[in-house]
Amino acid sequence: MHFIPEDIDNYVVAHSENEPELLQQLNRETYQKILQPRMLSGHYQGRVLSMISKLVNPKNILEIGTYTGYSTLCLAEGMQVNGELHTIDINEELQDFSQKYFDKSDYKNQIFQHLGDALEIIPKLDKTFDLVFIDADKENYSNYFNAIIDKLNTGGIILSDNVLWSGKVLDTTFKKEDTSTPALIAFNALLKNDKRVETVVLPIRDGLTISRKL
Repeated sequence: MHFIPEDIDNYVVAHSENEPELLQQLNRETYQKILQPRMLSGHYQGRVLSMISKLVNPKNILEIGTYTGYSTLCLAEGMQVNGELHTIDINEELQDFSQKYFDKSDYKNQIFQHLGDALEIIPKLDKTFDLVFIDADKENYSNYFNAIIDKLNTGGIILSDNVLWSGKVLDTTFKKEDTSTPALIAFNALLKNDKRVETVVLPIRDGLTISRKL
C-alpha cells in the first residue's frame, strides 16, 4: 500500500498539516473498536482530501462510502458555509459511530447520512455536486461513476480512492475469486478514456485519482 520508502513517507507526514484533534480521536477509536481500521483515510490522506476540498470550495459534496466518517469530516473542511455533504454507506452498524463525530464537529448541521445501496440512493438526490469522493466496494466503481457524472457540475471534481490497489492493478493473472482487481483496472481505463473528464492518478497511499468534469 505504501509506494515510497518509510523514512521518506514519515518525512512527508511530518512536514504536512497536523491532524485535527477531533480526527485524532476518531482515528484512535476506529482502531480500538472497528474491524478493518486500515480502511480509514488517516492523517496524511485526510489532509490531502481537506486541501483538495478547500481548493474546490464546493457547495455540495457527495461521498460514496462513509465508513467511520473520517474522510467525511476532512472533505467538509472545504465546504461553503451554506453547503451540504451527503454521505452514503450500506453498513448500518457504523452509522451511530460516525454520527457521534459528525455531531461533535462544526459541520453537524450540514452532513446528511444515507443508509443503503448508493446506486439506488444517488438517483433520488435532487442535487448537483461540485465534489464527489468514491471509496466504497471496488466492483461498483464504474457504476458509481456512471451514476454521478450527470449530477456533477462542469468543473466539478471526482476523487477515487484505492485505484492502485496495493499494486495489484499491474497483475493480469489475478485469482478467479478476486473481483476487485479487474474492476479497478476497468475503472482506471474508463476514467482515462472517457471524454467527459480529464484525469490524473496520484500515487498517494493506495492511489488517489482526481478527475475533473469538462
